[in-house]
Amino acid sequence: MRKKNLKNQSKLSRRRFLGLSAIGTASIMGASTVSLLSCSSDPKILFPKKPGSSPQGTSLEKSEYSAIIIGTGYGGAVSALRLGEVGVDTLMLEMGRLWDSPGADGQVFCKMTNPDGRAMWFKNRTEAPLSQFLWIDAVNQNIEPYAGVLDRLNYENMSVYVGRGVGGGSLVNGGMAVTPPMDYFREILPQVDAAEMYGKYFPLASMHLGVNHVPTDLLEESSYYRFAREGREQAHNAGFRTSLVPNVYDFSYMQSEEQGTVYKSAFDAEVIYGNNAGKRSLDKTYLAEAVGTGNVTIKALHRVEEISIDSRGYYNLEVSQIDEYGNLLAQHHFSCKHLILGAGSVGSTEMLVKARDSGKLPNLNSEVGKGWGNNGNVMTARANHMWNPTGIKQSTIPTLGINDWDNPVNPVFAEIAPLPAGFEHWISLYLAITKNPERGHFEFDPVTGKVNLKWGAAQNQPSVDSAKAMFDKINSANFTIYRYDLFGDNKAFADDFTYHPLGGCVLDKATDNFGRLKEYENLYVNDGSLIPGNTGVNPFLTITALAERNIETIIKEDILS
Repeated sequence: MRKKNLKNQSKLSRRRFLGLSAIGTASIMGASTVSLLSCSSDPKILFPKKPGSSPQGTSLEKSEYSAIIIGTGYGGAVSALRLGEVGVDTLMLEMGRLWDSPGADGQVFCKMTNPDGRAMWFKNRTEAPLSQFLWIDAVNQNIEPYAGVLDRLNYENMSVYVGRGVGGGSLVNGGMAVTPPMDYFREILPQVDAAEMYGKYFPLASMHLGVNHVPTDLLEESSYYRFAREGREQAHNAGFRTSLVPNVYDFSYMQSEEQGTVYKSAFDAEVIYGNNAGKRSLDKTYLAEAVGTGNVTIKALHRVEEISIDSRGYYNLEVSQIDEYGNLLAQHHFSCKHLILGAGSVGSTEMLVKARDSGKLPNLNSEVGKGWGNNGNVMTARANHMWNPTGIKQSTIPTLGINDWDNPVNPVFAEIAPLPAGFEHWISLYLAITKNPERGHFEFDPVTGKVNLKWGAAQNQPSVDSAKAMFDKINSANFTIYRYDLFGDNKAFADDFTYHPLGGCVLDKATDNFGRLKEYENLYVNDGSLIPGNTGVNPFLTITALAERNIETIIKEDILS
């Protein structure tokens, strides 16, 4: 058994090396297409045109594939690797860019404290979750519109943060790889074998993602984690327990940051606009392995505009290729036998709702577009005493959470979050995950051609109530108060945005028990759309493990049968 595991690890390492080489070579050459062919001078590689160039086709480009995956986030990356392993000719389409070439400052990503166009997806101004400091609009900054790495989708009463680029949300999240309590997993997905998930798929996902744990000395001694220790102490004062949180950030690299021997990323205000080092984002793990199989091609800056089906039962995709400045370079037509949507809860759901209600895939059932939730997200902050500083230096990678999920009335898991401003501010910041039963849905507007999220302001209240119940106790025990100057409108609780969109194509409702859309053969969803609105923790490990489970059955029963 040990020899078999070593052999598998060797194969994984070789694939990852080949994939990383292809991705690196593609970025050096300025290519928008990534495959093992990127390591050669193959003429089929597409090069982004200069800003302002006119649209044109690509005559040598292949247009038909056995499988196409829309999106390069967690579910899409898993699907690509497993299809590539069994020899399926697979194309991945990603609307964002490949983040592997430096800007004028020599770095791929910009810092939170000094944002530029790389920060946001075609915005004139950054849209950070904290909009003010001391009621002054001093947080967000004007930037040049560019194909940046973070997008904030602003709907009525709810905004959704998503990642843009090869690797999706893994590029912009805090890397918290948390396994939900098994009892709650059974509650939200009773039709899924929990024992199999916890015995097989969660460990498999953790291995490929590179999940690791913060070393004790780093957490307990580093000045960069003073904020975490302070948050832990004040939670304990109120009788709450805290939990260590696994992460995909490489903590051995972070230890070198602490020693001052490597480039500082987590220790120098890098996270929501990307990490230049340390983080094991999907382009370094699953996607590299997928490209390393030799059967997966990634096309970046390719946006899917329309999905339809032809008389053969093949899926046809109309795709716009843009450059990093938003200029249209070409219109492409791709087709495939097997189509997997892995564009995330919002992206996949919007595409399917539009395809159904515009008549392109009219037989999709009425559950498509329903069951959306914000994972109960709510952010809050507390004002500490002058003798309880949180530290001038703060790591951007969270390592502790306040765990009160067993509370029968107000279950809450609250990430003790950093606020790396570069000066002492005595603020304890939290991103709370609550058990909010409220669900939204998506509607297609035939006039504008857009799909809108329908979510009422009152639907945020259960999350606020639960978070308030926890933090009222913490304030009372520590004789502290809330901060009202950070989120706008004198609010102590920011309840109008989410980092964790879930649902819209719920498993066993919009799809069957493995993500197959019920009315169309060989059409699948394999991402966070399948999870009904809440996981109780940061969701990407659950999305990855569920995707592993689904694609295994899809390959066995639909592709190799």
